[in-house]
Amino acid sequence: MPPVDTAAKVLQYLGLAARARELVIGVPLICTALSRTGKGKTPPLVLKATDCSPNTCKRLSDRTAFYGATLMTLPVTCAELARAIGKKDALVAAVGVTEPHLCTAIRAALEQTTTH
Repeated sequence: MPPVDTAAKVLQYLGLAARARELVIGVPLICTALSRTGKGKTPPLVLKATDCSPNTCKRLSDRTAFYGATLMTLPVTCAELARAIGKKDALVAAVGVTEPHLCTAIRAALEQTTTH
């Protein structure tokens, strides 16, 4: 499991993206945004929580594979993910990041922990 420092760093990036309105929040909205390639903000990176349901995991993996987006698992729960993006009384299983530079930073942070 990745160190806590990496999870905190990624959650800070997601909070920043939420404030900049560069996130697609929730599985149904992510699936819709992925299918609208070229018609607005399409998330090139989709992040899912570790405790999302098997049906949600399959739905996200199928959609991201079909539309060419990257799917990564965050080392946080749905509640922690929701809290990081400002949804205090909700559970969020996945988010899509639409800002390319933030996608690069988040990928680098998550891949750095997998190589060590």
